[in-house]
Amino acid sequence: MKTVSVYDKPMCCSTGICGPDVDPVLPTFAADLDWLKTQGHHVERFNLAQQPQAFIENKLIHHLLSTAGTDCLPVVVVDGEIVSQSIYPSREDFAAWVNAPVARQMLPVSQAGGGCCGSTGCC
Repeated sequence: MKTVSVYDKPMCCSTGICGPDVDPVLPTFAADLDWLKTQGHHVERFNLAQQPQAFIENKLIHHLLSTAGTDCLPVVVVDGEIVSQSIYPSREDFAAWVNAPVARQMLPVSQAGGGCCGSTGCC
């Protein structure tokens, strides 16, 4: 299994899903990280405002911040290698980086000649 580390820009809480101006990408991103965990991968998430020491201790991240500034955040690291910076990647991106299949969620389809409950109609 892989280790996925996310180094976030400064946010008010660990996920950024709080306050009056929530970036709409953040709830989806949090769900994607939870999905990675259910696949058996180790996921770590660091917030610059709450865990600055993690940014200092990781030499790759510290160097990147020293040269590019906080505009490079968020940074995603998989098994010690930077795979993404400046954007929140998609579940498909994560799946490719950890070699995991992405199960597509299918919408229910009504049967021919019937509604949602078949030929008898809805209850």
